[in-house]
Amino acid sequence: MKYMGERLKLIRKSLGLTQEQLAQRLGVGKTALSMIETGKARLSTRNRNILVQELNVNPDWLESGRGEMFNAEPSLSSAYSRGSEMGMPLQSVPLYSIEATAGLVPLFEQQSSYTPVNYIHIPNLPKCDGAVYVAGDSMYPLLKSGDIVLYKQLHDLNDIFWGDMYLLSIDIDGEEYITVKYIQRAEREGYIKLVSQNPHHADKEIALSRVRAIALVKASIRMNSMR
Repeated sequence: MKYMGERLKLIRKSLGLTQEQLAQRLGVGKTALSMIETGKARLSTRNRNILVQELNVNPDWLESGRGEMFNAEPSLSSAYSRGSEMGMPLQSVPLYSIEATAGLVPLFEQQSSYTPVNYIHIPNLPKCDGAVYVAGDSMYPLLKSGDIVLYKQLHDLNDIFWGDMYLLSIDIDGEEYITVKYIQRAEREGYIKLVSQNPHHADKEIALSRVRAIALVKASIRMNSMR
């Protein structure tokens, strides 16, 4: 795991990317990427596939360090180093107000029926379905209330990547509770563990049946207010 992290760091530096830029490309937080690079966390299958399929990394080199870092065909490494010469793809991600949509569930079920409050344009962003504002401090300092998370909706709970960050709608006594958490495996069958970045928030196990809507957090935007 340690050597995999070291190779990931070499890939990032060869592409001329900061930790924040590569984390955004992989759809994880900067802290999570740092933990992978230092050998404190594993590289998920999804992130491995992004490196191989989208960044042209040689899978043999990634696993063992043997061979060349990138495949022989033209790779994105030189394109990244040239910056604007690459012509980075730009997608328009709709930003929604949870209050205006009356919750995450109706937004996910009828997104085309709601008018975004704005659109977000970021070069080279992984495919996202939409974006919403964060409320609460459970992911502080990685995320604070008022920041924006860009998400990709999950339609099957079996597609959860353990350890990644998710936007969730949870049923609590018939009321919808919306939160952003890391999701880890729980000891009890049929349960998941919700983990906060903020050490003052305790981990919590909930039944999968209480999850009403879920989306993978692909990127985040820090909103700094000027007073």
